[in-house]
Amino acid sequence: MAVKDKGGKAGAQGGARLWFWRIVKIGAAVSVFGIIALVVAVVTVMGSLPSFQDMKSSPNGQMILVRAADGTEIMQLGPSFGEWLDIEDIPQVMKDAMVSVEDRRYQYHPGVDPIGIGRAIYNSFAGGGRVRATSTITQQLARNIFLTNSRSYTRKIREGVLALALEQKFSKDQILELYLNKVYFGGGAYGVDSAARKFFNHDGTTLSLAEAAIIAGLVKAPSRYSPTADSEAAIGRAGVVLMVMQDVGTITPAQAAEANLKGVEFAPEKAQNSVRYFTDWALPQLDTLIEDNGEPIVVWTTLDLNMQRAGTNAIQAHVPGGAQGALVALDRDGAVRAMVGGTDYVTSNYNRATSALRQPGSAWKLFVYLAALEAGYTPEDIVTDAPVTIAGWTPRNSGGSYAGDISLRTAFAYSKNTVAARIGEDVGTSTIANMARRFGITTPITTLPSMVLGSSEVRVIDMVRAFAGVSAGGVAIAPYGITKVTTSKGELLYQHEADMSQVLVPPYVTAGMTDLLQTAVNVGTGRAAQIGRPVAGKTGTTNSNKDGWFLGFSSGITTGVWMGRDDARAVGGLQGGTAPARAFASFMKVAVAKRKVEPFDTELKLPEWQLEPDDEAYFGSPDDVIFIDENGNPVDQGAGGPPPIGLPPADPQQPERLDENFIDRALGRDTQPQRPQVRQAEPRPPVRRPPPNPQEQRFAPGLRDEEQN
Repeated sequence: MAVKDKGGKAGAQGGARLWFWRIVKIGAAVSVFGIIALVVAVVTVMGSLPSFQDMKSSPNGQMILVRAADGTEIMQLGPSFGEWLDIEDIPQVMKDAMVSVEDRRYQYHPGVDPIGIGRAIYNSFAGGGRVRATSTITQQLARNIFLTNSRSYTRKIREGVLALALEQKFSKDQILELYLNKVYFGGGAYGVDSAARKFFNHDGTTLSLAEAAIIAGLVKAPSRYSPTADSEAAIGRAGVVLMVMQDVGTITPAQAAEANLKGVEFAPEKAQNSVRYFTDWALPQLDTLIEDNGEPIVVWTTLDLNMQRAGTNAIQAHVPGGAQGALVALDRDGAVRAMVGGTDYVTSNYNRATSALRQPGSAWKLFVYLAALEAGYTPEDIVTDAPVTIAGWTPRNSGGSYAGDISLRTAFAYSKNTVAARIGEDVGTSTIANMARRFGITTPITTLPSMVLGSSEVRVIDMVRAFAGVSAGGVAIAPYGITKVTTSKGELLYQHEADMSQVLVPPYVTAGMTDLLQTAVNVGTGRAAQIGRPVAGKTGTTNSNKDGWFLGFSSGITTGVWMGRDDARAVGGLQGGTAPARAFASFMKVAVAKRKVEPFDTELKLPEWQLEPDDEAYFGSPDDVIFIDENGNPVDQGAGGPPPIGLPPADPQQPERLDENFIDRALGRDTQPQRPQVRQAEPRPPVRRPPPNPQEQRFAPGLRDEEQN
């Protein structure tokens, strides 16, 4: 039995040896085939790799360069690549720092580091975690150029093959040059030169040891260690880099100690100015204008930097304390020349010019009177300003005063609410809503009787678009901010073509509307908007001064100004005829300064009573007159407020006697629909000016004459 046992053991040992050698042979065969497959794969990939010059000229990620209307560069979005630095131009401290912290055996491995992989596997088994192998510089380059950052074994295998192919095709210096010019350092900066310019405000050829350590430390986590986000974290990470460099032997302990990390001067972050309101609105439109091909593009915009500065200054100078403001200016074809969405972009990037919904107040009467003119009204028609109740709604005028029979022109100039209500009842609020839709209002519109006073919320840019349509003679205007898009090499990808073919109303309607708008600026609620040349416009003020507006046009530029609080609380001094109108005038004086004075097709006509001389038009001292705005709020005449509300004779054919009754009505003292019997002053014949010379424009007494150019 013993012999048999020994024979059994010997047989078992022989079988084990047999299987061992079988496994060795199979493993060797697999290894040989694996090596052959790897060599074939590497050779195949080598043949498909671009040349060194091609790889230098193909940036990764899309860079968007934005230019103003005159070609001035206003901002750059997306990745920034700086200047390409040849390997000999890159400071040695930068090369040493990067190799030390990212791939200390860079000069010795073939693209993949077996020692690093082995250590990663050992640490994984020892710690019971997942294998975490650090990629070599060559692997990182392969991933940045050819692959994505997805975490998978397939991607790691492809990355390794590409790294081996890169090492076979290019020299170590070429690979390091590609890497240092393409690696991402955060803040949109790709490459050493771009990072140096962004973080230290100088090019990448003059980096100090401390600066090189900071840049090298960013690769691990660009957003976490970015100097612009957390300078302390960036300095702390750079300290680690210096210790690694000392450990590797690329710098001495003395050099590490001399590197003054806390003494590094970081470049200040560029201020975010009001131009960002415009670019935040315009650039998202690229998604619908061009196909995304990933290559760098240049976007040419409509923005006029001079007008943008003027708009920003006008809003900041005239907005009451605690309030916000917005301004949009359109050229005659719809090009946005200026856009200000608030008083300070850094404090609040909310664009009130394009996003905020606010009630327009009396500025909405643009659509009321457009509907009236299209229905057959004329500026000379006599309308009645008296109390009225429509479907249970009773509107009131400013100060509760009523004028009786007045012209449509006077009713518009002094923003008579009862007249607007009667027009709405006559032509229909649905007709007015349709008119607003035609002229570009995109927000919901109520058709209740009160809609004639601007109860529906609107956007500033939509209201400016509507006024621009009137300025254009009834042609539809579509605001746009991008004129063309090209590649960085100049290839045209998109060209804007303005469509001025859609006619919204007959020309006579907008001519009549321009007539009314001129009157509002010259003698009505918008006097503060005068700029020394023909201007047409309209004020708007909502209840309790929650919103103040002025919208108007001159010399081909249409501008709208809104002011108010984001929480819709009342703001003192916010009447449309005060702060908004002054901001409009301040901006427009700059916007049209270099443009030819353009008289309107419609000759300015003023209410007849306004042509009376001051000393003949009133009894008593002028100091007794109270000046009020369209909502009945007292206005200081010296501050550019509107003139006293006066009235024309009830019958233009039979001029009314210039007595106390007339004066009471002219000053808004009569609050009853029926004029009371009052003691009349000694009758005096009315004083009338001679008919105006057609070649000479007449203005109301006390108004500064406009420049006649």
